[in-house]
Amino acid sequence: MSTGALTIDLDALAANWRALDAMTGCETGAVVKANGYGLGAGRVARKLAEAGARRFFVAVAEEGAAVRRAVGPEAEIYVFAGHMEGDARRLSEAGLIPMLNSINQLARHMEALPGHPFGIQLDTGMNRLGFEWADWAEAAPIALDNGPLWLMSHLACADEPDHEMNAYQLDIFRQMTDGLGVPRSLSATGGILLGPDYHFDMTRPGIGLYGGLPFEDAQAVVRLDLPVVQCRDLVAGEVVGYGNSWQADRPSRIATISGGYADGLIRSLSGKATFWHGDTPCPLVGRVSMDLITVDVTDLDGDPAYLTLLGPHQGVDSLARDAGTIGYEVLTSLGRRYVRLENPA
Repeated sequence: MSTGALTIDLDALAANWRALDAMTGCETGAVVKANGYGLGAGRVARKLAEAGARRFFVAVAEEGAAVRRAVGPEAEIYVFAGHMEGDARRLSEAGLIPMLNSINQLARHMEALPGHPFGIQLDTGMNRLGFEWADWAEAAPIALDNGPLWLMSHLACADEPDHEMNAYQLDIFRQMTDGLGVPRSLSATGGILLGPDYHFDMTRPGIGLYGGLPFEDAQAVVRLDLPVVQCRDLVAGEVVGYGNSWQADRPSRIATISGGYADGLIRSLSGKATFWHGDTPCPLVGRVSMDLITVDVTDLDGDPAYLTLLGPHQGVDSLARDAGTIGYEVLTSLGRRYVRLENPA
């Protein structure tokens, strides 16, 4: 096999959903945007539906069709971007529910799809999506008269439990929604961990389902093995890769593996990441290039057939720290060239 193998542990995915669900006394949805965080929205949503999820969230309407095919006609699929220009047919045919973000979106939805269900997003201080306070005061009578399914907002700093923004947004959300008689949702993974004051009627975990922080007890969901294309011996003083960025200070054995920044292994990992062969660490040397990475395998007993980047010794957040980024980016960047395997098969 000349491409990497990305193994997705669907049982671990389901176990993470059940663990987060058990932390609350309300309903638990599931965020499957960005093609199920890079793992395949259809397979992810299908497994989560089997585990008990009934409400799913995608970023844009185009993502909703694959989820609908996977979960069938009964599940509710919500679109965070709301009702964008040209979305009406897609929303209608796939039975998607837009989370409306502005007066313009509300007007568009009422005109294009009268009677079609919708939800409302409110901005409680993140200044990204949702009705601001003044616009909500103007639009609320119209929106509420047409029966929104949910009122939602999003926490900006939930991965920092002591951040003052959490309590501030909670207070604003209550002021904007208390007494309206509409089900509410505020929390993703981080908000679940903040406790019951943040749970309301539904939570909607994302990264925690896929094994990422801030859910420290999450089971690992992904493993990435990359095949070795060629091995070569270097004498002390020889260099490797573009820019001569690494020089051997001893006789070395270097493995060139199939994978690079075209596969989501971002260039900032150059000279920082560690691969694994069983329990033995093997440092990345030289630069990450488009399709190839060079790794020092001098300390192995023989040439490996493949090396592991994500696995028992290194999860998405550990790799992200090496790259100077976050686990979300590592997951969603994993390239299309990988063979995606399901575990259990």
